[in-house]
Amino acid sequence: MKRRNFLSTLALGSGTLALSPLQQLSAQSDFIGNVSVSENHKNYQADVVIAGGGLGGCAAALAALRNGLSVVMTEETDWIGGQITQQGVPPDEHPWIETHGAPASYREFRTAVRDYYRNHYPLTEEAASNDFLNPGDGSVSRLCHEPKVALAVLHAMFAPYESAGKLVLLLNHQVKSAAYQGNRVQSLSAKSSLTGTEVLLQAPYFVDATELGDLLPLTKTAYVTGTESKAETGELHAPEKGNPENNQSFTVCFAMDYVKGEDWTIPKPEDYDFWKNYVPDLTPPWPGKMLAMHYSNPQTLAPKSLGFHPEGIPTGDLLNLWLYRRILNKNNFKSGWYPGDITLVNWPQNDYIPGNIVDISEAEFIKHFNGGKQLSLSFLYWLQTECPRPDGGKGWEGLRLRNDVMGTEDGLAMYPYVRESRRVKALFTVLEEHVGKEQRAMVSGLSGEELKAATFDDSVGIGYYHIDLHPSSGGDNYIDFPSLPFQIPLGALIPQSMENLLPANKNIGTTHITNGCYRLHPVEWSIGEAVGLLVPFAMAKNVSPKTVREDKSLLSQFQEMIRKQGVETEW
Repeated sequence: MKRRNFLSTLALGSGTLALSPLQQLSAQSDFIGNVSVSENHKNYQADVVIAGGGLGGCAAALAALRNGLSVVMTEETDWIGGQITQQGVPPDEHPWIETHGAPASYREFRTAVRDYYRNHYPLTEEAASNDFLNPGDGSVSRLCHEPKVALAVLHAMFAPYESAGKLVLLLNHQVKSAAYQGNRVQSLSAKSSLTGTEVLLQAPYFVDATELGDLLPLTKTAYVTGTESKAETGELHAPEKGNPENNQSFTVCFAMDYVKGEDWTIPKPEDYDFWKNYVPDLTPPWPGKMLAMHYSNPQTLAPKSLGFHPEGIPTGDLLNLWLYRRILNKNNFKSGWYPGDITLVNWPQNDYIPGNIVDISEAEFIKHFNGGKQLSLSFLYWLQTECPRPDGGKGWEGLRLRNDVMGTEDGLAMYPYVRESRRVKALFTVLEEHVGKEQRAMVSGLSGEELKAATFDDSVGIGYYHIDLHPSSGGDNYIDFPSLPFQIPLGALIPQSMENLLPANKNIGTTHITNGCYRLHPVEWSIGEAVGLLVPFAMAKNVSPKTVREDKSLLSQFQEMIRKQGVETEW
C-alpha cells in the first residue's frame, strides 16, 4: 500500500488508539516516513516541524507519529514537557479527568506516570495498590508528581520513534528565523544554545508549540497580545481600554523539602531587600507586602490569610501552602526512605508582576526571568529566616532547595511558568460569551442544568477549568470566575492567513479572558493532539486545514477520525 493511500484510509477512521505506541509502530512500520538528515546534521526534512517541546508540542508530535508522519521537534531547554516538567507545575485539571474530559492519550500518559512510581519507587503496599495514586497528595491535583517522572514517561513514549528515525528531538535549540513566501512557511532556522550551530528545518507543515508563540512574529503571522477592550470583544470582564502589554504574571517555580534539625539557609539573595518590602501596585489593592502569609482572594479580592507548616501539620482553617502543590508525600513510600516531603512552590508570593515577558526583546526576557529568579530565591530566604512559626519563632532553616528535582544548578525551574502568550488571529476566536458562566447565561437565557457552554460544529476536543487570570503586569489583581465545560473549536487553531502554520499551545484563538481556562495542562495537550491529527488528515486529502473546516464532508470525516483515536469532541 502506498503511503498516501495508507494515510487516506487512516483519515477515514481506520486508525485507533487502542494499540500502544510500540504496537502502532510495529503495525505501521512499512508506512512511516523517516526524517531526512544531512551528513553534517545541519539540514533536516520531515513531514512536520514542531517548535517547542511542551505538552502541546509533545501531544502534536505523538499524534502525528502515530498517524504515519515524520517529525522534527525543537526544544530550547534540556527538558521536553513544558509546564509539567521544565516549569515545575503539577497538572491543573478538572474534577472528571480520571474518566473523561481529555484525549485517551493524555489519560494514558497519566497512567504511565503512576506506573512509573509503581515500577521504580519503594511505595507502600497501600499506595502501590491505589488505582488513583497521587504521589504527593497535593491538594491542587489528583496527580501531583515529580517533574522528572513526567519527563521520563514522555521520553519513553517517544523512544521507539526516535530510534527508528521517525522523530528527531533537537534539545537546547531555539528557532531564530523563518523563511516564508506569501501565506506559506518554507523553513525555520534553529540555533543550539550549547554549540552555537544553526540548523535548517524544512517541512510541508510547521507547528508553533513554543511557550510564547515565537513563530508568529518570525513568520509575520497576525497575532494579538495582552488585554482586549470591551468594545473589541463585548466580554463582560474585559476592561474599557485594551492594553497589548498587560499580560498575566509568570512564576519561576522551585522545589524544596524540609530536613528538621539541619540548617539549609541559602545566602541572602542580591535583591532580597527590594522583594522583602515589595508591595504590588494592583487594582484592587494587594493586602500588603508580597512576602507574607496573605494574598487577595481570587474570587472576592478581599484579603485572605494563608498557613504554612513544612511538616504538614494542620494550620487551622487556613490553607497550608506546604500541602498545596506537594509532589512527594513521604508517607506514600517505604518508612525512612525520605526525610520529609517535597513540595513545589508556585504560590501567590512568587508570581512576578513588575514586568512583561510576552512580545519583548530577548534582553528584556532575560532581565525579567532573572528578576523572577530573584523573587523566588528571596521568598525561599524569607521562609527560612522570617516566616512566622506557630511557636512564635521565625523562619524554617531546615527548608532545603532541591536543585536535583528541577534539574538545574540553581534549583530554580529551567523556564518561567508562562500563563499567557502571543495569540494568533484565528478563523474563530473564543470569547467569554462562549464559555464564561455568567455571560453565557446572559446571551443564552438559560440557567441551572440547562446552561451549557457554546456548541461548536467544528469541535476537535473538550476541556474545563475556571477562568483564572493571575495578577497582571498592567496592574490588574486576580480575575477569577466560573466557566462551563467547553469545546475546542477547530477554527481557533487555524490562522486567518498562513496555510501551513498551526498553533499548539497557549497561542490559539482565544482572548486575554478566555485564555484563562484554555491554558491548563489537559487542554494544552488536547490542542496539540488536534493539531497533530489535522496535519496528516490535510496531507492525505491534499487540502489546507482551512478547507477541512469549511468543507462539511471533510470536517465530518476528520471528526470521525479523531474520535476513533480517543478524542472526545463533546461533553
